[in-house]
Amino acid sequence: MPLSITDITEIRCNMINITEFYNILNNNGIKFFTGVPDSYLNGFCNFLLNNCEERNVIAANEGNAVAIASGHYMATGEIPLVYMQNSGLGNAVNPLVSLADRLVYSIPMVLLIGWRGRPDSGDWAQHTRQGAITCPLLECMDIPYIILDKETDHDSVLTDLIKKAGKERRTVAIVSPKGVLDGDKGNNIDSDHPLSRGEAIETVLNNMPKDTVFLATTGRATRELFYLRKKRNEDTDHDFLNVGSMGHVSSVALGMALAKPDRKFVVFDGDAAAIMHLGAMTMVSKIHVPNLIHIVLNNGAHESVGGQPSAGNKIDFIKIAEACGYKTIGRPVSTEEELSEACRTIRNCEQAGFIEVRIHKGLSAKLPPLELSHLDAVNGLMAELRK
Repeated sequence: MPLSITDITEIRCNMINITEFYNILNNNGIKFFTGVPDSYLNGFCNFLLNNCEERNVIAANEGNAVAIASGHYMATGEIPLVYMQNSGLGNAVNPLVSLADRLVYSIPMVLLIGWRGRPDSGDWAQHTRQGAITCPLLECMDIPYIILDKETDHDSVLTDLIKKAGKERRTVAIVSPKGVLDGDKGNNIDSDHPLSRGEAIETVLNNMPKDTVFLATTGRATRELFYLRKKRNEDTDHDFLNVGSMGHVSSVALGMALAKPDRKFVVFDGDAAAIMHLGAMTMVSKIHVPNLIHIVLNNGAHESVGGQPSAGNKIDFIKIAEACGYKTIGRPVSTEEELSEACRTIRNCEQAGFIEVRIHKGLSAKLPPLELSHLDAVNGLMAELRK
């Protein structure tokens, strides 16, 4: 049922003061936060990180966050807030409509959604469709929402929205376009491990057969791989750049590896991306794909969207991978020499291989934007795989 005009309000404000925004939430009883960091919400996410450590849970994925928020409400009666990029709405739909919905357990919460791909904003291709359907999707789920944009009295509108959530025991949403709650991402560099993401990727390129197909996860890994190919004057038809669908690149690679057992497929995954859909790793326990190598580049951070911590440095990827059926070398690697040796060992094993590479945080200032035709890129890869 379409929402009435009173359910859809546009807040007109320029860059909102993050402290004031938080205080409005806090004054209306919102004191617990969970979600997946987003670049359009970076200022807010960093504020929570620095000021609400014990009441801010960075979740594995957005559906996980909705479920955590639901549990918090049932235990305390407090309305929680769930933050996410609009791309994460797909992960959240199931618990929103089959757990929190008013036709099920009627659990109130506030969604704070970074609006990538807003129509006419000129965003990247992977955000275009999601941007166009963000508000219609909320309407389809019977979720009243407001849009933070330009100047007005956002205090009263936010207060009214939160009161609506509590009074009607329903989910409501705040949709935040670019420039409203962003904040400064910074570079967030550290020196905990010698290798950068780019250096780790290049080391792998140097230690795999020439006809290897490489797949890179959402975020900086795609840009690093694309840039390295250009710098090395190499063909990009051997690559798949998974610019969207965070957490799914290893599954894409599995589909390819099954269909082309005579080719080698190497996945460059991120720690936060791998964690987002960790269950995908179990597939190699029941499907024989010795031509697949899964490499997790682990810096313990959601780096592309602001550097907030993931669980990457708190869990044992190696034991998880081994339990799922991967061949490993038994430990993470962190230097060029260790990574080279791991590649030589794993590339010839008779089962799916897994390598965890500990890399340092930091974004390359020299990295250019990823400007390519996605359709041309995938058509080139398909032609290469059908030779």
